[in-house]
Amino acid sequence: MLDSIGWVATAIFAASYFCKQPGTLRRVQAMAAVMWIGYGVMIHAMPVIVANVIVAVAAIYSTFRRREAA
Repeated sequence: MLDSIGWVATAIFAASYFCKQPGTLRRVQAMAAVMWIGYGVMIHAMPVIVANVIVAVAAIYSTFRRREAA
């Protein structure tokens, strides 16, 4: 079960590269990062958690920052 969460997160992240809109790409990557955070928590892997918190925050921040700039 745990491995499947990691594989689904990987598939979602890889699929994000097929998104045509930059905002959609960032939201999909943030969603994958959140799944990776959950996976990291379940397997007690702090590097996985920290790396994906950084990715999720950056993706979410850049999505909202670009909306405000437009």
